[in-house]
Amino acid sequence: MEADHESQSAAPRSESLTRSAIFWLPPLAAGLALRLYMLKALFQVIGDSLIYGDMAKNLLLHGCYCQTVDNGVLAPTLIRLPGYPLLLALSFRIFGMENYYRVTLIQIALELLGCVLLAEFAARIAPAQLAKDARLATLWIAVLCPFTASYAAAPLAETPTLFVLALALWAMDRAIDRFDRRPAWSCALWFTFAITFAALLRPDGVLAAAAFVPALLPAVWRGMKTGAAQAKRLATIAAVCALLAAAPFAAWTWRNWHTFHVVEPLAPRYANDPGQNTYPGWQSWVKTWCLDWVSTYQIYWEVPGDRFELSDLPTRAFDTPAQYAETAAIAAKYNDRDKARGIQPDVDADFARLAAERTAAHPWRTHVWLPLGRVADMWLRPRVENIDVDIDWWVWENHHAETRFSWEYAGLNLLYLALGAVGLWLRPRFWRAMLAYMILRSALLLTVEAPETRYTLECFPMLFALGGVALSAGARQIAARFT
Repeated sequence: MEADHESQSAAPRSESLTRSAIFWLPPLAAGLALRLYMLKALFQVIGDSLIYGDMAKNLLLHGCYCQTVDNGVLAPTLIRLPGYPLLLALSFRIFGMENYYRVTLIQIALELLGCVLLAEFAARIAPAQLAKDARLATLWIAVLCPFTASYAAAPLAETPTLFVLALALWAMDRAIDRFDRRPAWSCALWFTFAITFAALLRPDGVLAAAAFVPALLPAVWRGMKTGAAQAKRLATIAAVCALLAAAPFAAWTWRNWHTFHVVEPLAPRYANDPGQNTYPGWQSWVKTWCLDWVSTYQIYWEVPGDRFELSDLPTRAFDTPAQYAETAAIAAKYNDRDKARGIQPDVDADFARLAAERTAAHPWRTHVWLPLGRVADMWLRPRVENIDVDIDWWVWENHHAETRFSWEYAGLNLLYLALGAVGLWLRPRFWRAMLAYMILRSALLLTVEAPETRYTLECFPMLFALGGVALSAGARQIAARFT
């Protein structure tokens, strides 16, 4: 009898495992294949990856948070928050120094796990009758997104940031469910870790706390009113989580004060160490004309440090022939100097004077229309910045295939945005928190003078979940119409 009972109970477990495998394995296998392809096609270690890696190596080899400067000298730095260098240092310790390939494999695993968390989140925020469909739809659109997959192949902070945002959404939902009953430490701690590490990876990671923590407050308030024991437990959890969240930033601020005598709880706006020139005149002038990624790539990243090619400037950088001549004179003065020393003070003052002239003539353009245009560029531009596609992708006569590919990428990006908008219109649980994050991020990007499409990539976890809800609702309506 016992053997019969065990065989009967084992059968449902086997069926459940089979159903789970059928549900999860195909999309995860497809997502893994896409990311391995991206890894083979796009993997390279340049730019910011080397900066992060240098900090990680110095942590391991010398026990200091430093950059290696001229002649191998170690210089303390605060230009990057310690989150990603710590991840690299852990990977280097386990898999070997400067083994960036293994880092990307870890990132691929993290991103796929993030897709699973988002699928579970979408299932819980959708109406009960749509939960299964929302889970599956979210999983497929997340694992097959080429925009996020391409960054998993790059040793950069984007993929870990996407993962902790997915973790924050997942933990936020479960924490609120438990606040109404017996508050659970695990959900609160996972949520605290997610929003804290998001801010340790990138300064704009604090937006996760700003958008998601208020969503917890109504549930906390309800839980506080259910009884003294519940209130005490919630108060203890809140206090511990607040201390855990504040501790790394207190330590980082103290380190920066002790080392540099500056109060810096995150990282500087222009990623500069104390005493380094941020070229305010140059930055102000760029804000009077820069609109898209091409200008960022051709000019903003080249100056200071390389030659300033006047021919790369768009026509909107000059309002009059006299202004063109003035800009040409400043460019010539800069090009005649030792560019390795950066923009000299008198040249920066020239840029500041030119920026003031242009802003006074067209204040709305500088302060309203161009910032809005840069945000639109970051949301809508084809996300081909890390693919081997000419930055002038729209020049059809030069490269038909690249132009077609870019328009397809732009269309796919627009599809994700449309699905997210429909998901918001359906108003699932936490739609306000997700919308708040995207609005806050867009508002922050209004201050950026040199747009990059990767700056809006962090909104895609919300777009995936909202898009999954939208697709499940649409599928349900279509099925009802034909039955």
